[in-house]
Amino acid sequence: MSLALIQISYSELQLIVLILFMLLGLSALIYGGDILTKGASSISVNMRIDPMIVGLTVVSIATSMPEMATSMVAAQENPGIALGNILGSNIANIGLILGITAFFAPLKIKKHMAQKEVPFLISVSVLFIFCAYSGGLSHLEGALLLTLTIAYLLYVVKTALNNPTTESENIPLGKSDETIAQTTKIAILLVFLGAVLLGLGADVLVGASVEIASRMGASELLIGITIVAIGTSLPELAASIAAIRAGQCDMCSGNIVGSCLFNILLIGGSVSAVWGIEIGNGPTVIEFSAFLLLPCLLFWFFKSGRIVTRKEGVVLLFTYAIIISLSALSNYGYISQ
Repeated sequence: MSLALIQISYSELQLIVLILFMLLGLSALIYGGDILTKGASSISVNMRIDPMIVGLTVVSIATSMPEMATSMVAAQENPGIALGNILGSNIANIGLILGITAFFAPLKIKKHMAQKEVPFLISVSVLFIFCAYSGGLSHLEGALLLTLTIAYLLYVVKTALNNPTTESENIPLGKSDETIAQTTKIAILLVFLGAVLLGLGADVLVGASVEIASRMGASELLIGITIVAIGTSLPELAASIAAIRAGQCDMCSGNIVGSCLFNILLIGGSVSAVWGIEIGNGPTVIEFSAFLLLPCLLFWFFKSGRIVTRKEGVVLLFTYAIIISLSALSNYGYISQ
């Protein structure tokens, strides 16, 4: 009897240690993403680029680096986590992150976002799903996604050059000129340190998550689409809240949409080009439907008045909760598809 109790206690102790390691990995990802974002943003700000463009490119790429690091580490041996992270991060960015920010502060959206960026996000989401259902994402399809990444970046740069902004309009997150200048001096160091922390954090997080998943009977996909995806999306939440507090709604919406785009094009493309992504018995109709539904819902909100209201924020949060619940029920066999 006492031996059984010792075994149970030891098993529980192992689970606690794994959870602590997972939290350590998440902390490294969040902190690494935060300082990388600060470094990248300070460099971009001094280039006098429109805040919306900064959000769509530099900030969204920087805050997507946790997803990149995690997916790259997981893809070789745990493709379910890699794919679940890509799908789950986009679902969390729109349903959870944008829902939270809109609930606290309604977001005004530029007409350009509704006409260009969100329709493009819907298009690449359809492309990603098509490639996935055709047997997984091959190296060639990964190269295609990376080519689209380059094309999109060139388009954004051209847009920025054709629409220059003033210095006063370009200071995000409520920073003064002096603060920006001081930050720029150490920006490269911040980017480097952030990248190192992202790599270490991703390695620890993936290892602990895989072990926890196997102990709980949860699939790699479910762990990737929930714990890992939410954890790697926290930099987007931090950047969005900071942008809202500074009155930079353009940067907030640009960060969310841009992050979703780069999750598909840059991260999905890079992981596919290097390792390839096998779908197998991974995502179900629920995850892929949500992956496409939320950008369409976002397009509807943007077009309805170019503002995401508090009520719409609640709708996004409620939709996110339903998606995650259905995914979990499907994983444990309560819903057959």
